[in-house]
Amino acid sequence: MSHPQLDNINIKSVELLATPRQIRAAVPHTALSARTVMQGRAAIEQILDGEERRLLAIVGPCSIHNLDAACEYARRLRRLRDELSDALCIVMRVYFEKPRSALGWKGFINDPYLNDTFHIEHGIRMARQFLVELAEIGLPAATEVLEALMPQYIGDLIAWSVIGARTAEAQTHREIASGLSTPVGFKNATDGTLAAAINGIRSALGPHHFLGVTEEGLPAVFGTTGNPYPHIVLRGGTRPNYDAASIAACEAALQEAQLPMRIVVDCSHGNSGKDPGRQGIVLRDLLTQIEAGNRSICGFMLESHLEGGAQPLNGAHPRPRPGCSVTDACIDWETTETLLREARARWLMVGGSWFVVHGLWFMVCGSWFVDCNGSCRNEFDI
Repeated sequence: MSHPQLDNINIKSVELLATPRQIRAAVPHTALSARTVMQGRAAIEQILDGEERRLLAIVGPCSIHNLDAACEYARRLRRLRDELSDALCIVMRVYFEKPRSALGWKGFINDPYLNDTFHIEHGIRMARQFLVELAEIGLPAATEVLEALMPQYIGDLIAWSVIGARTAEAQTHREIASGLSTPVGFKNATDGTLAAAINGIRSALGPHHFLGVTEEGLPAVFGTTGNPYPHIVLRGGTRPNYDAASIAACEAALQEAQLPMRIVVDCSHGNSGKDPGRQGIVLRDLLTQIEAGNRSICGFMLESHLEGGAQPLNGAHPRPRPGCSVTDACIDWETTETLLREARARWLMVGGSWFVVHGLWFMVCGSWFVDCNGSCRNEFDI
């Protein structure tokens, strides 16, 4: 029994929630949605392993606030995914949870009606339904892991996960990452330093035991084997960190920690200075580095929506426009399409001529092969 003068002093309400198993049963996978998730995860793993020379492209709204607009965006992105699939592995950014520096709207799951009613179970059910529909059209989803219980509700529908800059140092999120069924990125800290992300990667690679809740809603101790696919996501900080010197510094830090050279670059946030128009500058710089021979950059992130910019979410705007972000400003669809087409064209100029032999990258130059250090060997010396 709890003691009224000792327990829950600052708790004003407790609302029971359906268990993960109940939610999953109400909004189940289909054979098609399950195949999309499995194939999406496999493709991302192959890119991270260097077995497939495509670029991972995590593209989508800063946050989901209107499901109709998100569906329209998904339909457009699905068509583009097919068209550009020879160079890009496009995964939709589907963020239903938003970390806040202080106060503010914490995402669709927390407040799906954007009116401070906090119908969280409605948010979970609608989020899961959207993810099923997304997977059914063949589009894998990426999301940020924020609430510790949420992977039990929607984790089976996610192809790529990320631990954000504000939580990369948290032991709870590192433990969760070690047990996720998806590849997982760790963002560098908001000040731009890499230590929290690199230590997070090292932690997620290893086994852990931690407290959680089962699909039946019972408290339990979870034991993990470790996640084989954690990697760093550079998102900038007090200054951008997408430039060649910053990439080289990240490579050196990964090498010192004896971690794989897997780098995904977030073209928004600190790298764009919160100016969505600069996302294209970041992406083009990354492509230039790849053209110059970089092989550690394996993907990028774009914040994109149907409309460009952002709109405030407050009492003065009770009905925000469906296709415009209510959190960080995004690039519009036309810009998104232009950037992705350019990325494909430039990637095919260099990416298609590279291949792997015994874990090393080689480029075809006539009948000769040039390794990533620039030395030449004839085809019989490999």
